[in-house]
Amino acid sequence: MDSLRSALASVRDLLDWLPDSVVAVLIIALAILFAAALHKWVRKMVRRLLAARYPELFSNFTQLRGLTRLALFILAMIIAVPVAPLAPEVAFWFSRLLVIAIVVLIGWSAITALHITADFYLRRFHIDTADNLLARKHVTQIQVLLRACDVLLVIFTIGGALMTFEPVRQYGYSLFASAGVAGIVAGLAARPVLTNLLAGVQLAVTQPIRIGDSVIVENESGTIEDITSTYVVVRIWDWRRMIVPLSYFIEKPFQNWTRDSSALIGAVFFYLDYRAPIAAMREKLGDILKNSKDWNGEVIGLQVTDAKESTIEVRALMSANSAGQAFDLRCAVREQMIDFLQREYPEALPRRRNEPVGEPPKTAPRQQSS
Repeated sequence: MDSLRSALASVRDLLDWLPDSVVAVLIIALAILFAAALHKWVRKMVRRLLAARYPELFSNFTQLRGLTRLALFILAMIIAVPVAPLAPEVAFWFSRLLVIAIVVLIGWSAITALHITADFYLRRFHIDTADNLLARKHVTQIQVLLRACDVLLVIFTIGGALMTFEPVRQYGYSLFASAGVAGIVAGLAARPVLTNLLAGVQLAVTQPIRIGDSVIVENESGTIEDITSTYVVVRIWDWRRMIVPLSYFIEKPFQNWTRDSSALIGAVFFYLDYRAPIAAMREKLGDILKNSKDWNGEVIGLQVTDAKESTIEVRALMSANSAGQAFDLRCAVREQMIDFLQREYPEALPRRRNEPVGEPPKTAPRQQSS
């Protein structure tokens, strides 16, 4: 710092024949260029030391790129402004901007520290595995709380920056002290934001939904793709996205197929004739599931669950480790069982019958007139 200040002072003395405004701009520009060059050199050295040996640590260091650049720029300005021949009014505004930049730097540092800590914590969990219930639980909890903290830190940072100005500070005091119409309007305007923010915290703690959960929302089947600070993105089976407010999952009922476990039991219903071979179908179901990679080997069953006037209802049960595998398994059982019945037992397929109750009365043949 002392060497940079001495170098800038030497430049000022060498350029004393120029106007003070020009010299001040040159000194500040040189300080910024020096900070940018130092930042580039440090990043190059860190990449050489960490990229090959510690790639995960280097990936976290890349998150600090903007933060460290801003810190070096602020440091360079703190050194350059006292050396530069600035007018008192200009120097005052420069110092005020530096205070605001330092407040922003502190808030940005807190947000970055939270994100890096969350990354280190979540490295123990892998959401791309088959049994990922615990991983989805922690990822959802950390992500929702992290975004809520981001919102609060941004609000505190903006408030801290504005409080550096005396007029704004006095206005803030008078606004908070008043209990008139303005306060009521502000509270009503902020109610949806605060409701979703508190709902996000409640979702992170109680976790009725997690990232990757299979849900049915508004009669649409999909997967929880993302949970932000104000809304949830549900990925529908046909790749549409449903945007749902966070408060919806606190106030309204919905179905969560993977609440306690990622494994699911799938059901396939067949409506067949009374002559359907139940024992043969039960044996065929076992063959289908044993040859399927989607079956987890836990649940298998085939029962007649209803009998109507013309058909019987046969339900086949099977289990899988995830919602996607359960869906594929149900489709495979449905297709192969229908094919089996068509080939081996066509009489088991449902049909319509017209059976007379009794014989119709006999009538004499009509005489032909000559």
